[in-house]
Amino acid sequence: MNKPANTGLGRILRAAIYSAQGLAHAWRYEAAFRQELVLTVLLTPVAIWLGQNTLERVLLIACCLLVLIVELLNSAIEATVDRFGGEQNELSGRAKDLGSAAVLLSLLLVPLVWGGVAWQRFAV
Repeated sequence: MNKPANTGLGRILRAAIYSAQGLAHAWRYEAAFRQELVLTVLLTPVAIWLGQNTLERVLLIACCLLVLIVELLNSAIEATVDRFGGEQNELSGRAKDLGSAAVLLSLLLVPLVWGGVAWQRFAV
């Protein structure tokens, strides 16, 4: 049940603060997130130039943002697993490997989408 103080605009403000803290933690502690964020910032103007319409531009930027989202989720999984102990455990290793695989697939999506849009623009 929701607490009376946890509703309305106050709840939205607290959620925004927690989200900002999460992004700050990712920037501070996750090198992969920093690299992917810098790449997203650098690619965004290129996406605006490369895309020939709004849909293409959104698709190019969205696949980069998806990498960041998946990286944040992977980092959350790793932090949770690490929180519960450093000893070797098959399920812990599997959880980390699955998170890493998700990041890999999101990264593979970027050249696929960008290559498709570039092909449409330059080769057709």
